Amino acid sequence: MIAKKMKTLVVAGGIFSLSLILSACGGLSQAQIAELNSLRNEVMSLEREANSLKDERAKLEKQIEETNRKLAECQKQKDETKANLEKLPK
Repeated sequence: MIAKKMKTLVVAGGIFSLSLILSACGGLSQAQIAELNSLRNEVMSLEREANSLKDERAKLEKQIEETNRKLAECQKQKDETKANLEKLPK
């Protein structure tokens, strides 16, 4: 997870650094600079989407945990009720 984030940051930083170096040397056209900026924006957008999905996953995992806790409590109550019913005289 952290490795992916670092990789993305390195790629974005590399693209940005490359664009600075090449533009300083006069090696990039305006179209290439625009393309690099577009790619950088796309990387940032994908990072935001990944973070949003991670947040959503954490939320869903929390909901699953809560549901499982409730199910375990229901099962416990069911078992207790069954045991109490078996103790009643017939």
